[in-house]
Amino acid sequence: MYSDKVMDHFANPRNVGVLADADGVGQVGNPVCGDMMTFYIKVKGDRLDDVKFQTFGCGAAIAVSSMVSEMAKGKTLDEAMAITNDLVADELGGLPKNKMHCSNLGADALHEAIKNYRDRQAGRAPADKGAADLHEHEGSACPYCDTTLEEDDKTFCRACRIEFEECPACGGITKKGDATCVHCGKPLSAKS
Repeated sequence: MYSDKVMDHFANPRNVGVLADADGVGQVGNPVCGDMMTFYIKVKGDRLDDVKFQTFGCGAAIAVSSMVSEMAKGKTLDEAMAITNDLVADELGGLPKNKMHCSNLGADALHEAIKNYRDRQAGRAPADKGAADLHEHEGSACPYCDTTLEEDDKTFCRACRIEFEECPACGGITKKGDATCVHCGKPLSAKS
């Protein structure tokens, strides 16, 4: 299912962490699958001197974040903006079709960090996107085990036997009974 390169980047992710004095920060997420990625960049001249990331998500999301950070380090800002989901997937030796959205998120989080840096440099206040820029994609998978949820019942994962409910604030699926949404952090409606 996954290439050796994907497994290597999942088991041994590169550049994990936070840059406390980051020049730019970009965060994106997917309310359907639960993946959340934050990229931190340091810029020297016009080049990415350092890139770090934090990812909450499946193994493919972690591998993608690791690969994007490796691909971006040392590149000019424009070169890093040219990193696409297809380039990331190709560099990883391919991704299963139901995991291609992860490569979109990784590239998008990097691009958001660069946009954030450029906005700061231009004296513009970054746009407030709440907890994250939420991305939609077709299909959905369990945020805990990555099993594709059945089309007619996306409220239950048959593999890990977890029941979900939809967050009224962001529309993401989260474990039934949780106090807050794992995607947007807002409280879920109280149960009677």
